[in-house]
Amino acid sequence: SCKVFYAKDPLKIVRAQDQYMFDEKGEKYLDCINNVAHVGHSHPYVIKAATKQMVLLNTNSRFLHDNLVQYAQRLTATLPEKLSVCYFVNSGSEANDLALRLARQYRGHQDVITLE
Repeated sequence: SCKVFYAKDPLKIVRAQDQYMFDEKGEKYLDCINNVAHVGHSHPYVIKAATKQMVLLNTNSRFLHDNLVQYAQRLTATLPEKLSVCYFVNSGSEANDLALRLARQYRGHQDVITLE
């Protein structure tokens, strides 16, 4: 059961462009929460790159592919030596789950403190 944002007056978003989302009435909203702040919605470069990749292969990172290794090498080359390992996950939830499992393994504790 997923809660709807703005429960008293829920938004029905039907499209998005750049940093904006639009509701069914054409009202424009600045999107600050949808993980697109870095490039925006419908960015031509991202669409072109995604289309090129989907024509070739559309899967997740559970299978081996040279692009995963090349991306990890390019990414870690920009980071300090201690940050030389990459874990590719599908979502923020998976990233949080992995971080929790790694911390538990490293520290040997099961307890967690979290803030709401």
